[in-house]
Amino acid sequence: MDRIEKREFVAELSSVFAETSMVVVTQNKGMTVAEVTELRRKMREAGASFKVAKNRLALLALDGTRFDGISPLLKGPTALAWSTDPVAVAKAAVDFAKTNDKFVLLGGSLGSRVLDANGVKALSELPSLDALRAKLLGLLQAPATKVAGVLQAPAGQLARVFAAYADSKKGEAA
Repeated sequence: MDRIEKREFVAELSSVFAETSMVVVTQNKGMTVAEVTELRRKMREAGASFKVAKNRLALLALDGTRFDGISPLLKGPTALAWSTDPVAVAKAAVDFAKTNDKFVLLGGSLGSRVLDANGVKALSELPSLDALRAKLLGLLQAPATKVAGVLQAPAGQLARVFAAYADSKKGEAA
């Protein structure tokens, strides 16, 4: 990598850190190409990205961003995973770490808050952003459904009373 490529890489990584909400730092010592390819595929499916970066270049890109608290984690063979949905990247990383012993979670950062490996695991257990949106939408729609049911009930009861009264009159006439 020459100087121009390094500058472009640092600029690209800096722009990623400006746009994302969660960064997970991992250690991938001894992983095969097939395992890394599988990891990248799973990250893409979750809407996350995974990149092996030289620590020195990653530190330059982190400098001055809200994620600069993860700088101490960048020692040895590390890689970064990021996403705008914090739960998605955490879930993808934790799920892959369960199936591969060579993939180790070191920690991460949710905005300016630094998380250790247990914090990333706890975050992965939360429902995803889409699931939370669906739950919120369900909560918002439920009161409207209940109001419509309550307003409809008296009219239905009144109709049943009239039908019963009409049936009783028919019975008396016969």
